[in-house]
Amino acid sequence: MKNIYKLALISILSTPVFPSQFITIGTGGVTGTYYPTGGAICRFVNQYKKESKIRCSVESTDGSLYNLNTLKNGELDFGIVQSDIVYQASKGEGAFKNAKYPKLRSVMAIYPELLTLVTNKDANINKLLDIKGKKINLGNSGSGNETTTLTLFSASGINKSDLKQATTFGSSEMPDALKNNQIDGYFYMVGHPTANIKDAANSTDVKIIPFDNDILDSLVEKYPYFTKGFIQAGTYKDQSNDIATFGVKAVLVTNENVNENVVYLLVKAILENFDEFKKLHPAYENLTKESLLNGLSAPLHDGAKKYFMEVGLIK
Repeated sequence: MKNIYKLALISILSTPVFPSQFITIGTGGVTGTYYPTGGAICRFVNQYKKESKIRCSVESTDGSLYNLNTLKNGELDFGIVQSDIVYQASKGEGAFKNAKYPKLRSVMAIYPELLTLVTNKDANINKLLDIKGKKINLGNSGSGNETTTLTLFSASGINKSDLKQATTFGSSEMPDALKNNQIDGYFYMVGHPTANIKDAANSTDVKIIPFDNDILDSLVEKYPYFTKGFIQAGTYKDQSNDIATFGVKAVLVTNENVNENVVYLLVKAILENFDEFKKLHPAYENLTKESLLNGLSAPLHDGAKKYFMEVGLIK
């Protein structure tokens, strides 16, 4: 009996014990596309949790700038951020002119986001310049949504002071604000289709406003991270035409200090289940494995680079 007990004790002591590691992805409002995207990523990472001991969870946040700043402060492990904000942070430009983030690392580009102007039909807004004298929501103060909108204003000769009121409702608040006539319209940088705009269109009569081609051309020429795009006709209720606009990529980013094996596993989890991942949201429909590497302004994290090299997507 003593020998059996001794052998059992040796067996217990010699069995390696690996503590669980918890990682968090900063996303956006629950009615946007960032939040379900974070959930989709965690879903596949957590399929490997017994072997990896890694547990993934998502956090609803104020979006790109919040995610990037919290990542920088070590309060998040990953964040989903607009590619224009990633560019500015990695280059020390724009909102990051005096706060360059050299340890920012890309994990993968996910889907295209398009700046969208959603208006109440009764507001009589038919083109961008018609927002002058109106109550327009620009997004959370200091957010990527607001930053991109103000860049559009600059290219179009519009000032915030031209508006009757510039509001700062969060993404989840915008449809109700439009319905209740607190605002005449709102700008939203998002992947399509999104529950946010569907909610707005189902609760009130809305009109999505296209942007003039000359403005789009000037933006794309001046800013390397912007690209022209369109919201396909029929995406939302009563939307009979394609809507011309511009956008960026939603990019999953992390900090240089995040463990290489954690980043490697996350990328592996998505790539090995890629076809299933694409079915989780309509915004992923046109994704390819190659497109995950397009639109990256910050260097790839070593863990991501290792996996992409293993499968031959980079050399």
